[in-house]
Amino acid sequence: MQVRALARGVRMSPQKARLVVDAIRGRAAVEALAFLDTSPKAASEVVAKILRSALANAANNFSLNTDGMVVVSATADKGPTLPRRFRPRARGQAGVIEKKTTHITVVVSNDIEPTRRGYKRKPA
Repeated sequence: MQVRALARGVRMSPQKARLVVDAIRGRAAVEALAFLDTSPKAASEVVAKILRSALANAANNFSLNTDGMVVVSATADKGPTLPRRFRPRARGQAGVIEKKTTHITVVVSNDIEPTRRGYKRKPA
């Protein structure tokens, strides 16, 4: 059974959050939490909190055993941008400095085996 948890409007760039989310996709939940706890990225704290929430949803709402859970999918989608201030540009123009937000979703399941994480070789 698949169980999900999500956080909407996280004040973080989606590009930076995707680096962390891509690293945990397909891993066992325990292994993903160990990775997130040791990762120096700022997004790892938020993603770890969402993953713990998904495991708690599985245990409390559906009475599932969380030992064999696997991160089936994890996404970091673009949220609304908040225009904050202006930066002067060339020829009297102004550029907007935007604060980006992210919607992060983590789905865990106990029906799927974890995948072996390896590095793909780039063609020469």
